[in-house]
Amino acid sequence: MLVKVFGAAVTGIDAIPITIEVDVSRGIRFFMVGLPDNAVKESQQRIESAFRVFKYEWPGQRIVINMAPADVRKEGSAYDLPLAIGVLAASEQISNDIIGDFMMMGELSLDGSLKSVKGALPIAVRAQKEGFKGLIIPKVNAREAAVVEGLEVYGAENMEEVIDFLNGKQNLLPTTVDTRAEFIEGMAISDIDFSDVKGQESVKRALEVAAAGGHNIIMIGPPGSGKSMLAKRLASVLPPLELNEALETTKIHSVAGKLFGNTALITQRPFRSPHHTISDVALVGGGTFPQPGEISLAHNGVLFLDELPEFKRTVLEVLRQPLEDRMISISRAKFALDYPASFMLVASMNPCPCGYYNHPEKRCVCSPGVVQKYLSRISGPLLDRIDLHIEVVPVPFNKLAETPTSEKSETVRERVMKAREVQNLRYKSHKGVHCNAQMSSKNA
Repeated sequence: MLVKVFGAAVTGIDAIPITIEVDVSRGIRFFMVGLPDNAVKESQQRIESAFRVFKYEWPGQRIVINMAPADVRKEGSAYDLPLAIGVLAASEQISNDIIGDFMMMGELSLDGSLKSVKGALPIAVRAQKEGFKGLIIPKVNAREAAVVEGLEVYGAENMEEVIDFLNGKQNLLPTTVDTRAEFIEGMAISDIDFSDVKGQESVKRALEVAAAGGHNIIMIGPPGSGKSMLAKRLASVLPPLELNEALETTKIHSVAGKLFGNTALITQRPFRSPHHTISDVALVGGGTFPQPGEISLAHNGVLFLDELPEFKRTVLEVLRQPLEDRMISISRAKFALDYPASFMLVASMNPCPCGYYNHPEKRCVCSPGVVQKYLSRISGPLLDRIDLHIEVVPVPFNKLAETPTSEKSETVRERVMKAREVQNLRYKSHKGVHCNAQMSSKNA
């Protein structure tokens, strides 16, 4: 008997529908075609074990499984659930009356329970566009996928719940998420605040200007001057995410498997701070199994590169094109992907190897040649893409106690939002331009 079950493959930050055709007929062999990778091929052992747990039988017949379109590579273990349901329906162990109404994805454990999958949100978006009645996925991913309106999302704990639902023996309740309420609830100001930083008023002003215009900024100063502390508080003064930005950001983190717990929607602007040992692929994305890089995970937020000269030169140079285009295009022999990468770059560095060049109190021990060599680790073209360069001077210890509490992030954010409103009005006739940093020569 031939049965069709529907799943999805994630490519980039979007999903494409996959039709899983299962034919059970006379014979004894098992075939799986349609460019499955090793994780998909190994699903047979996981499915057989789950069948035994729930008292179902693996058909002792000829089984042919085709995953169409056959020229798209199928990767990962998320196809376990649709493959298992297809085998059961094709061998007439369960009803197949409503299988075609649902898209389903999920990894099976040996005991038949369902594990989380990556990319639940783009899969749900695709299911809604393709006109499916609902999506069946692991319960842990249900809230993430339920953000999509016009689609019933059913979260299941194990394979038996899915089988009983398809047989009409059990009603799985659709997961509901009030997207706007979830979005508004999570928009609260972060725990970290600008008022935590004493002194450094000129640097705070520079960060406020950078936030208002969406500009990249680099802070140069000795260790202990507060560069990292200031950078970590920049996201707290940026305007809140709009709903469409939150959905786009959540989609990227969903594909990368970075959503944890019952997170349905990312409501705070991302702040990513990779270590200086990061590789260029980890920064921009790609790899054997393509994943978004740090610049895409920082989309609509802040990418902080601490100790900038310590990053490998090849890593820094790959930032040039994304900083200009706000998009990273990854092209390989077998695929080409586009990941969004509209982020604010915030960098910090010491002025010399010892860190005390131009320090008001401590003496620098580096020779002029060593200082110049250290600074030359950052190429001119990269520095040219960083709009604001600010020197950070340490606050003397005796003035820390005297300095009054400075403005809270909420107050600074209000001024930043007013500046963004002016820019939105200025660029309302230019599509895709919302702040000064995004303007081109045609917008001048």
